[in-house]
Amino acid sequence: MARSVSALLILLCLAVALFAATADPKPEKPWKPEKPEKPEKSWKPEKPEKPEKPGKPEKPWKPWKPWKPEKPEKPEKPEKPWKPWKPEKPRKVKCHDNKGSQCGGYEFQCPASCPKCYVDCDLCRPVCGCDKPGGVCQDPRFVGGDGITFYFHGKKDHDFCLLSDSDLHINAHFIGKRDPSRTRDFTWVQSVAILFGYHHLYIGAKKTATWDDTIDRLELSYDGESIDLPTNEGSVWRSSSTPSLSISRSSGTNSITVEAEEKFRIEASVVPITEQESRAHNYGMTGDDCLAHLELGFKFYSLTKDVHGVLGQTYREGYVSRVKMSSNMPIMGGFHQYRTSDLYTPDCSMSRFGRTVSGIAMVSQPTDVICASGMKGRGIVCKK
Repeated sequence: MARSVSALLILLCLAVALFAATADPKPEKPWKPEKPEKPEKSWKPEKPEKPEKPGKPEKPWKPWKPWKPEKPEKPEKPEKPWKPWKPEKPRKVKCHDNKGSQCGGYEFQCPASCPKCYVDCDLCRPVCGCDKPGGVCQDPRFVGGDGITFYFHGKKDHDFCLLSDSDLHINAHFIGKRDPSRTRDFTWVQSVAILFGYHHLYIGAKKTATWDDTIDRLELSYDGESIDLPTNEGSVWRSSSTPSLSISRSSGTNSITVEAEEKFRIEASVVPITEQESRAHNYGMTGDDCLAHLELGFKFYSLTKDVHGVLGQTYREGYVSRVKMSSNMPIMGGFHQYRTSDLYTPDCSMSRFGRTVSGIAMVSQPTDVICASGMKGRGIVCKK
């Protein structure tokens, strides 16, 4: 029995060996070349260590200070008490005419009612800016060449033609304040442009918050170039291109006399609106603008019979005023026909500038008139 079992085991082993020999052998993996070894990195010297930054030196010891109580806050300064308005002190003025006036160089005292006066060298007496023919003052009101007082308010921030003739044109720029209770503006003349020939002269008042009469607020230019006129009474500027034109200081600041020989003479001053005037007339003046404006006095040596403009038309031959004389405040309306596109353009509907007019020239020497306030003159603007 044992022998038969051994024989079976031997046969089984032989069969297994035979099967293994006849089975397909596994294919061998193809040969792959071995990867070359990476070369060793070349030796580099080590970077030296950065030296440590020296530390900040310790602050020297300060001895202990005893505690001090905080200073109490300064009390607010009380508001300055309101001071009533004081009229400006009258000043002394001189005649600076070097053409043989009998009072040349003489000094005159301004009247108390007109602290800003100048000397009429022909009459040898001090006069106010609105006392001569052709004055334009205050808000503004006029006394024309026909002796009739009227008002022309225009419109703030617009330009209007005051006078237009064949070889002379004057535009004015109006500033103002709007009163909600009224249908019109309070207005003043801030600047003027005088056009004659191919030239233009600018006279303006600079905007200022607080008025100081020792600071000059006049702005002048001729043909676009600024005029630097020293602030000394009697200082004179003459045009190199127009020798007949001169500007002189009537006082150290804010007052000048402009003259173009055989054409015109202008007295110009810069003045503010005072607090007293603002309260009296309800102008509504604010602290950032004292409404500095011009007071002007024009004198024309010759005008043609065709002259026009707000003031110019009153010098026309046979002119009949359109204002209502029975009114307490005669107003010249129709400001649209006197409006210009800008200060230097003579394009109002009544413009005469550049025209050749046939006819005689008339010398503007109208007789004097007396305003209700006592001022005299013709072609002037009276003060309220």
